[in-house]
Amino acid sequence: MTMHDDHAHGHHHHGAGCNHDHAHHPAPAAPPPTDKDGAERHYFDHIYLSAGHDKNARRTLWVVWLTAATMVVEIAFGWITGSMALLADGFHMATHAGALAVAAAAYSYARRHARNPRYTFGTGKVGDLSGFASALLLLLTALFIAIESGMRLFEPVKVAFGEATLVAIIGLVINLVSALLLGHDHSHDHGHAHGHAHDDHDHDHKGGHADNNLRAAYVHVLTDALTSVLAIAALLAGRYLGWWWLDPAVGLLGAVVIARWAWGLMKDTAAILLDTAEPALMARVRGLVEAEGATIRDLHVWRIGPHAHAAIISLAPGADGPKVRERVRSLPRMEHVTVECG
Repeated sequence: MTMHDDHAHGHHHHGAGCNHDHAHHPAPAAPPPTDKDGAERHYFDHIYLSAGHDKNARRTLWVVWLTAATMVVEIAFGWITGSMALLADGFHMATHAGALAVAAAAYSYARRHARNPRYTFGTGKVGDLSGFASALLLLLTALFIAIESGMRLFEPVKVAFGEATLVAIIGLVINLVSALLLGHDHSHDHGHAHGHAHDDHDHDHKGGHADNNLRAAYVHVLTDALTSVLAIAALLAGRYLGWWWLDPAVGLLGAVVIARWAWGLMKDTAAILLDTAEPALMARVRGLVEAEGATIRDLHVWRIGPHAHAAIISLAPGADGPKVRERVRSLPRMEHVTVECG
């Protein structure tokens, strides 16, 4: 009744409810291999990580170390000099390093468990889970900045403009270097782990095929860079023009921008985690199936990795299941197709 297809390896099985004219593949004679923990390993690999997964993991780890080193230096010099501004930014860098470490850990976990049979559709969504967590952290950060800035508008706090400006400049430089490390091809991660020929480059931009774990790390450093730029402008205006109110005002502006970026990241990652279907891809699958004269009873299409989708298609009796499956699996990034007939 059911046909499964692992696109990466070309193995598939046919059910009796579908019309077809070629033979079943015999089951392997050898006993199933096991992992080092004794668990039975699948014959089919379900590795749906992006082609740039390992490179992005290394970049994220470099940024973690850079941020951690800056944190240590700022806290040390803040302690030695008694500068509260340096100490405060050093502890801020600690939270920043922690968030980036979560992204680095997500890359490591996804790679380490990529062949674990308990993850029946692979670990391609681990990055989206990490991205969602980062978006939550960014929203909380924006809320904290907004509350603190609002309080300072009504109860001004004395600011050491010289020290604070120096710290903001240091933070800006570190974040720009981090952004360069993470953002070189952040928007152009169109690689495919299984070597498909691609004919829908635009679909990558519109369909949300980015590495959301890298995107989350990138947004973290961009938001920090933004707050540094705004802080420098406000501090200079406060020091030379006496506009003390500008510092909390730009804090509120920064909070709004951070919240907007975080909300966009949260919506995109939540949609993937909840298996939201892309309307355009659903329409393409439906069109290919109906072009074969088949009647669709039920259709599920969802994302299983940065550049991979899966589909389960239920057809009315009499449909040419194998032909439908081959047509659907010809779509770029359609890595796993199951066709049910009857």
